[in-house]
Amino acid sequence: MYKATVIVKRRPKILDPAGKAVEQGAKLLGFNNVKQTRIGKYIEFFIDTNDMTVAEKELKEYSEKLLSNPIMEDFEFTLEEVK
Repeated sequence: MYKATVIVKRRPKILDPAGKAVEQGAKLLGFNNVKQTRIGKYIEFFIDTNDMTVAEKELKEYSEKLLSNPIMEDFEFTLEEVK
């Protein structure tokens, strides 16, 4: 079994309205040095196989087809064997 961790982020040239809203809130609270806030997604799950190649293939397909929007977002992942 493998533990998968996926981080999905908007591409740098895509506007991030949630990040902008948080950054404006930070300024209202007096955090004037906070710049370029970006909001992403952190996803954790397990893949029930003993084959690393199968786990990685399934993880990539799952991330591309369901967890991220390939037009606006990029993703990175890690796989860790669970014993």
